[in-house]
Amino acid sequence: MEKEAKIFSGRGSQDLAKRISDVYGIPLGNVLFTQFSDGEFEPSFEETVRGGRVFLVCSTHQPNDNLMELLLMIDAAKRASAKHITAVMPYFGYARQDRKDKSRVPIGAKMIAQLLTAAGATRVMTMDLHADQIQGFFEIPVDHLFSSAIFVPHIKALGLDNLTIASPDMGGSKRAHNYAKMTNAEVVVCYKQRKAANEIEKMMVIGDVTDKHVILVDDMVDTAGTLATAANMLKEQGAASVRAYCTHGVLSGNAYDRIDNSALEKLVITDTIPKHHPSDKIEVLSVAELFAHVMYNVHHHESISKHFLI
Repeated sequence: MEKEAKIFSGRGSQDLAKRISDVYGIPLGNVLFTQFSDGEFEPSFEETVRGGRVFLVCSTHQPNDNLMELLLMIDAAKRASAKHITAVMPYFGYARQDRKDKSRVPIGAKMIAQLLTAAGATRVMTMDLHADQIQGFFEIPVDHLFSSAIFVPHIKALGLDNLTIASPDMGGSKRAHNYAKMTNAEVVVCYKQRKAANEIEKMMVIGDVTDKHVILVDDMVDTAGTLATAANMLKEQGAASVRAYCTHGVLSGNAYDRIDNSALEKLVITDTIPKHHPSDKIEVLSVAELFAHVMYNVHHHESISKHFLI
């Protein structure tokens, strides 16, 4: 008889891991982190993992520490003779570095995939990668979940008439189209040109938003520059209201000020990245139930296709 799986957490994802383990129905495993004075740390599993499956929950936001924690936990599990090691990364750091867009730059997402595999991961579980093609960087199975499974029912519950789904840039047009199909809505796209990373030169909307309730959808919100600019522009173009649904709330720099001072009525994100949110405009939905059900099915060799909604 196969052993029950065990769930462990990195220090940066404790709250989410606890919610996942509660839904799954097993206690969160005990892993101890020893911190040295120079910043070095060492994880150790305080219970046996020999011959079993371990799920290591660790979003790699602020990736330098959290990614290193995950890699060391994977290595520790491998050396402790775990049979299956699944890296559960609700947020996959460095995913924006998915290609060479100029000379002499790395493809960071590919390097992270290689590091995870070299450390000993036998499976990866993540959500809303910046580019779907990152799955191809791995030579091990990747379960790529979509926040649409959580967001679409929430959008439908709003009961909005004249609903329009908007992409804040050209790269997200496929995502916007998928949301529009599931919500029976129209689609518009915001076209932007950047001066540099996190700095927009100009933006325009492709499509009519007059008297429409517009919902912007994206995989992440970082400095909120694009999101705030798009929301303000859509409102100026005659939108009745503007809301946004973004999976990963990175929210760095002046993000909260931009959100509070924008035309956004509400920003809905998930808890893939743990943060305290001082803005009343932000609503957080949990991914714990979705991850727990997929993890359970993976361990028990059952289909997970019913949990995908894109």
